[in-house]
Amino acid sequence: MGSPEDPHRSETVDDTSTVPATAGKRATIRDVAALAGVSKSLAAAVYVKPESVSPARTKRVHDAAEALGYHPNLVARSLAANTGNFHAILVADLHNPVHADLIDIVRVALSEAGELSLVASAAIAQVDRHPTLDRQTLALLRDLRPKGILVIGSIPNMGVLRDLPGERPVIVVGAIAQNLPHATTVRVDDRAGMRIAVEHLLDHGHQSIAHIGRTGGPVAAGRADAYAEVMHLHGLSEYIAIVDSDYTYDSGYRAMAALIRDRRGSLPSAVTAVNDLAAIGAMAALRDELPADVVRSVAVIGYDNSYLAALSQVQLTSVDSNNALIGSTAIELLLEGSPHNGEEVLVAPSLVIRGSSTDPHDRLRPAPRGRGSAQRDLATGAD
Repeated sequence: MGSPEDPHRSETVDDTSTVPATAGKRATIRDVAALAGVSKSLAAAVYVKPESVSPARTKRVHDAAEALGYHPNLVARSLAANTGNFHAILVADLHNPVHADLIDIVRVALSEAGELSLVASAAIAQVDRHPTLDRQTLALLRDLRPKGILVIGSIPNMGVLRDLPGERPVIVVGAIAQNLPHATTVRVDDRAGMRIAVEHLLDHGHQSIAHIGRTGGPVAAGRADAYAEVMHLHGLSEYIAIVDSDYTYDSGYRAMAALIRDRRGSLPSAVTAVNDLAAIGAMAALRDELPADVVRSVAVIGYDNSYLAALSQVQLTSVDSNNALIGSTAIELLLEGSPHNGEEVLVAPSLVIRGSSTDPHDRLRPAPRGRGSAQRDLATGAD
């Protein structure tokens, strides 16, 4: 027997579908209930609280809905309820391959948990200008009232998320939650990441190591600071050189071109970059500006280990941020359903070594490691 559903229970569901049942008429929840032989409230419960309806009656309602071409209006249902039945995924940069990877990871995790998600761009890109916050998207979310919000990357003016009504979890992934004290942050441990990158270069005989990055947000600034800290730790303060770049290919190219122009004759033997796109831009500038034998002598390391790093034409050594663990951890926190008040979860990185930092440099004698040097574990990034 089925579960004892109350046919008189009041449930909120839209009374119209998005597909007409017959020419000139849209199917309604009443039509579905009539065809299935159940009350309107029970038919509505199938879509609002499916766990309260027996499998047999659920199947009858679904079969009737399919026959009539009925699809519940999720937007109307969200507006009628205090909280929507979906999670919002706000993305800082849809063109960033790391962000795209994280979108796939979190959407799969939400789907496996039986949760709906809506992906939206949080910023509007403008030619030759920094991206600006998409306030229309924020206004839409304010009206739709998502169950939770997951932010991927550094969005402009992140503090405006405080204005969204209601108590809901806000999880920031791969970024720092500036001016958002109630949000939870899940990101890679950038100090550990830059340490294993720089120390890999030291192991291959490099000392004059520059960094391309610092601009583009607090994560970029943190990675630049971490690079400088590691260089100082190993007594290489005199070689510290940071050239401003954001996360884009073009910015990485310009930064490397500026470094070549300003330091011709004393070019660093290695470069770390804020991410893979900037690193690949830097590699392109090296090829365009310098003879092939000089290009081969300069090691380059990226960050995030995106799919671009593994391309045969690139073969970029890169710090792996462990996006799978970042994504799964973020979803666990999101599904807990309550704010976490500023908690920060740091995930250990690893280094994926490819040709951009090793093969051409076999002739370099490894630099000696001091007794006080921080040792690295490539699997965990732990001391």
